[in-house]
Amino acid sequence: MTAIAEDARKLALGAMRRKRAMALAAPVLLMAYFAYVFVAFDVSGLVQRAKMDNAVILLSDAVSYKIHATRDNRSDALAVSVEGSRRATYPEDRIPDWIRQDGDRTLIELTDGHSVTYDGPRISYDHPDYGPIRITIGNPILLDLPQPGPVPDFINASDARVVVTTDAGRLTVTRTRTDTFRYFWGWELFFFDLQSPFHGMSAGTLAATVAGGERLHADRPNWQAVLHDFLNNSIWRHGDVFFAIGETALMAFLGTFGAAAIALPLAFLAAQNFTPSRWLRFAVRRVFDFVRGVDALIFTIILSRAFGPGPMTGALAILITDSGSFGKLFSEALENTDQKQIEGVQSTGANALQRYRFGVIPQVMPLLLSQLLYFLESNTRSATIIGAIVGGGIGLMLTQAIQTTADWEKVTYYMVLIVLLVIAMDALSGWLRRRLIKGD
Repeated sequence: MTAIAEDARKLALGAMRRKRAMALAAPVLLMAYFAYVFVAFDVSGLVQRAKMDNAVILLSDAVSYKIHATRDNRSDALAVSVEGSRRATYPEDRIPDWIRQDGDRTLIELTDGHSVTYDGPRISYDHPDYGPIRITIGNPILLDLPQPGPVPDFINASDARVVVTTDAGRLTVTRTRTDTFRYFWGWELFFFDLQSPFHGMSAGTLAATVAGGERLHADRPNWQAVLHDFLNNSIWRHGDVFFAIGETALMAFLGTFGAAAIALPLAFLAAQNFTPSRWLRFAVRRVFDFVRGVDALIFTIILSRAFGPGPMTGALAILITDSGSFGKLFSEALENTDQKQIEGVQSTGANALQRYRFGVIPQVMPLLLSQLLYFLESNTRSATIIGAIVGGGIGLMLTQAIQTTADWEKVTYYMVLIVLLVIAMDALSGWLRRRLIKGD
């Protein structure tokens, strides 16, 4: 009895030592893993390469815009435009009141007491905390600072170019062009561009005009004119954006439901209780493994080379990949069906197709619909990336806006629309799930 107790005590001590060793080893392994990640992912180099100033500029551009006051130094012609776009150039009678012209002299009032003056070949930037900065256009460009000493950090000067950058705005002077811009919060010309008669109207004035005001377009009532000018906004292109959103949703819809239609009959061939042939099951399952093992982006690139770009190519890529995923999920659901219900239907004299229709499908339909609706929601996000590759949907417009590096507010706009589309798909799938599965 003593020997047995001693053995039990030794076993307990051994178990305690192993548990203590594992408890000590876990933090060491975790630290080793993080050290490996730090070295393998070059975290230190990433921190050194990070450009937080650029990040701040991008975030600022995403929620603000700038108006440019540009002068041609050769002809003294002044142009005022939003984001420097020719499509958003103010006519002379609608130039903002913070830009005032007096002959060849132009005064531009910025924020916090900053101002810029164009006066022939002489440009001045009045900085309330530093003093007036004088610039004379010539060869070379001359810079006259109000204080002796080195050039401050907010001024970048050379013989051919002078740039003054402050929180109030930015002044760029070259031999041929002088450009000053001022930031404003919001998205510029979001509802109506400068060509629309509704631009600049307050909400109350716009509502009164739509309700019973004088027609501003002879060929259509005001409410139609408002909708037309909004959708055909030359800056934001709302009509094209909404069409692209529809393409993205259609890619996800066609790809998901097409994959389900193909995978369901093939799933019977992969289910053990419906296909006795082991080799046939093996072949069908390997096909499922192949098509779901290759990412949809790879199929997108292959199909775009074969069939050319377009939203249909993206839908086919989703269809191929999801056929394998649905095939695996559907076959597993079929293998878990209750054989007694099938036998009950068979006892009525039903043929094989009727047994599947009334004895199998009702059992697996809730699970199949739940998986189908989940994939539809997920593919809505995937269709955005696929659209960027095949040249269709909102993904293409998002990629183009990012590549220009000028219209980051449009990037924000497209991202908001994508999130709203995903939310709408989630709400739709939830409603369908309640209606079709729970019967609410």
